Amino acid sequence: MIYCKRCLYPVNHPYGMVLDDHGVCMGCRIHEEKDSLDWSARFRMLERIVHTNAQRMGRKGFDCIIPVTGGGDSYFIVHTVKNVLGMNPLLVNYNAHYNTKVGVRNLANLATVFDCDIVTSTLSPDLLKRITRHTLKKYGSMYWQVLAGYLTFPVQVAVRFRIPLIIWGVHPWSEQTGMFSHLDEVEMTERCRKEHGLMGISAEDIVDSVAGVTRGDVQPFVYPYDSELETVGVRGLYLSNYIRWDAKRQHEAMIDAYGYESSVQQRTFNTYEDVHCFHSAGVHDYIKYLKYGYSKVTDHATREIRLKRMTREEGIAKVLEYSERTPADLSLFLDWAEMSEREFLDCVWNRRDERIWAHDKSGEWVLRDRVDRHICDESIDAVRLEKNEECHYRVTPTAEPQAPDNQYLLMGRGYIDRYNYGAVEDQPHGGMTPRTWQRKPIY
Repeated sequence: MIYCKRCLYPVNHPYGMVLDDHGVCMGCRIHEEKDSLDWSARFRMLERIVHTNAQRMGRKGFDCIIPVTGGGDSYFIVHTVKNVLGMNPLLVNYNAHYNTKVGVRNLANLATVFDCDIVTSTLSPDLLKRITRHTLKKYGSMYWQVLAGYLTFPVQVAVRFRIPLIIWGVHPWSEQTGMFSHLDEVEMTERCRKEHGLMGISAEDIVDSVAGVTRGDVQPFVYPYDSELETVGVRGLYLSNYIRWDAKRQHEAMIDAYGYESSVQQRTFNTYEDVHCFHSAGVHDYIKYLKYGYSKVTDHATREIRLKRMTREEGIAKVLEYSERTPADLSLFLDWAEMSEREFLDCVWNRRDERIWAHDKSGEWVLRDRVDRHICDESIDAVRLEKNEECHYRVTPTAEPQAPDNQYLLMGRGYIDRYNYGAVEDQPHGGMTPRTWQRKPIY
């Protein structure tokens, strides 16, 4: 397997990897733009787009839609849109059913501290179980409904309520593999959603009478028609094209300012981004490892290498520490999906990329190659980024120390007050309240 000589990505990355003549991937090269672009000028471009949208809307009702979860970059997006850009966003949440308590608390706190309206889609557990069992058996994915719901429901709401602007956070395909330059200012489209976000699988593709999945069942995951999008003028912007994206730094600002909760994750050192879901850094990530021979810890370590907070050798050590861990959340998922472990393994065990996996003499799957075998590849030092900052992730105190977080929480509170896991006015915000938090972008 060929690996990038600067980061840790293999060329079998599902988004597609291109290496230059120096053996450096385009993800690393595009990342270099973060240190060369005039981000103040780019933020002014965003302000002009927002101003034009406000004029079109007539400043009536909601200015835009922000897709949110109880983890990830939701806090930073809402902070930027509402407190920096001065917009009135409608928050839109797709309930993926794999919710942790910390994720539900984060979502409730998000709506509370920013004083935003939020619309949530909660589909029937029976429906999602049928769809998940089917996508597992047909495609080896227990996460299709999560991604499809997150990438579709906000667009449906935009059409239904005639709100033309959707503001997303980072463009993941550029952030990871350099699919586009920041200067391209790519936007969210149905093609992008299907080909990259949904592994090429549309809602219509999973209709199957034998599996009991009907066309009506998949309607919540059907992207609006072009005519509907054009009538409203829907467009989806990515903030990462206009703000220097640094997820770690942004999360820490949100922890200090608004009480965002972090949590230890099973298969990565990153305690900030996957806290809302039991399986994102658990079973779902383990399936990714079984398919491609690398996992979420590689994504996170690669990012820290590019941001000069981790050496390549330190990143490889993190990959070796976490990537082969067996997830502890499998039984929780199997109970929910009403599947046996044997059924589950039959769905995923042999979906391996044979560019990186092979059978040994006894018939067991083994990795053909690992990134640690490339620690001394030729010309590594010639393309190395010098580390200039330490990489420490924080774990915040939990708001419910006596309540175990070991079962899905389908629905939780929508607002937090002083009688409900701590008043907003009683929570520490690093010496700042939401009303006094700085009204300028965080680069």
